Amino acid sequence: MKKYLVATAVALVLFTCDVMAQIKAPKFGKGLQIMAQDSSYSMKIGFRFQTLFLGQYDVVGGDLGSLENRESRVFIRRSRLKFGGFAFSPKLKYKAELALSNRDNGGGNSSNFSNAANIILDAFVEWNFYENFSVWVGQGKMPGNRERVISSGNLQFVDRSRLNSRFTLDRDVGIMLKHHHTFGDRFILKEIIAYSSGEGKNLTSSNVGGAALTMKIEALPFGNFASKGDYIGAAVKRESEPKLAIAVAYDVNKDAGRERGRKGSFIVNPTGDFMAHDLRNLHIDMMFKYQGISFMGEYAHTSTDEGPFVYNEEGTEIGTYYTGTGVNLALGYMFKSNWEIAGRWTDIKPEEGVASNETQYTLGLSKYVVGHKLKVQSDITYRAIETSDNDELIYRMQMDIHF
Repeated sequence: MKKYLVATAVALVLFTCDVMAQIKAPKFGKGLQIMAQDSSYSMKIGFRFQTLFLGQYDVVGGDLGSLENRESRVFIRRSRLKFGGFAFSPKLKYKAELALSNRDNGGGNSSNFSNAANIILDAFVEWNFYENFSVWVGQGKMPGNRERVISSGNLQFVDRSRLNSRFTLDRDVGIMLKHHHTFGDRFILKEIIAYSSGEGKNLTSSNVGGAALTMKIEALPFGNFASKGDYIGAAVKRESEPKLAIAVAYDVNKDAGRERGRKGSFIVNPTGDFMAHDLRNLHIDMMFKYQGISFMGEYAHTSTDEGPFVYNEEGTEIGTYYTGTGVNLALGYMFKSNWEIAGRWTDIKPEEGVASNETQYTLGLSKYVVGHKLKVQSDITYRAIETSDNDELIYRMQMDIHF
């Protein structure tokens, strides 16, 4: 039913805009662009989906010659509608993004989400109110680790790393103040401070804990990347000169009610009361590109003074915060034929008792037909889990198309 409602709404928008505005479709991957006749607003409509095949084996005793328990799946990993543009003035921009596939909009099956799917991913406005200052209000990605801020349609591998799934700040609802400044000819400094609920996207219940304060500073010593390449995976735009971005983000989530701050289960005692600890998140990352070479590095650390384990009054453990450290390194080379080979190493070390240490080694091969707008990606990952007798071998292939 929800998909029919979305389709009807889009059709109505298109019909109305056809009568009252100018509609253009510049070229593949640029979406459908609408401009009001009096230039009082604009809208860009985009649609994309990803079809994914996944195969997985147990590596018995760490011996690649002994593979057992094969599993395979084929599904629509993501299917999304995107809207963006400006309203009244080019200084007032907006964005909305909707998740349509079941694999993409799950996680809302509790009273905290009114037992509804997480269809709305982004819904925010950003106002450039003075020179290099802008204010952002709504729901969207928090300024955390770089890999998370990169769109899922612009990733270098089939999907994000284990560091992201364990330590990301993800999406939240709140307000941000952004600023950037250029020193000399090229050195750019960007600052963001955000105040948000700390409990993630699409909540409909009262806030369980306090709130979150996030600060991020980013330096680009050699100037801007081509086509915002500092937040795009792979060297799809070949830089003629070396480009570097280095960022540090720090987040304090006061009385976080969920196991991973903005993600994971809520921690509730037997009487139905929510339990909460303060979480602190540190993210340090970088992106480097030159010609066909790209390198991204990330470090993440999550901690809490109260310890990761939550107990009720009887001393029984009722929940665990995911605390610890992660490192993620990715190196790729884009050939002139737009084939890319890339490698990724991810090392996760949770706090003792929280989960097992694990290391993942990933090798990827991708063909970019029209940049990230039309591509086929594949990767193979060896996952070594410290406390398991068996490791895992995972193979994935994905087609991505973005209108």
